[in-house]
Amino acid sequence: MSDDKTRSGGQDRKRINVNETYELRDWAKKFGVTPDELKQAVGRVGDRADEVERFLKPVKS
Repeated sequence: MSDDKTRSGGQDRKRINVNETYELRDWAKKFGVTPDELKQAVGRVGDRADEVERFLKPVKS
């Protein structure tokens, strides 16, 4: 499971955890938005990266 902290490995790249500073920073950079805009998007559509990207697409232009 992705939230099993005893196992090492990459983060779940299909979900965005806005409570992890590095994830918030990395995803915001990937989508070309601010961390606050990313948090708002996750609040609106959930933490699935594909849904957040679709939601933010008009913002990226």
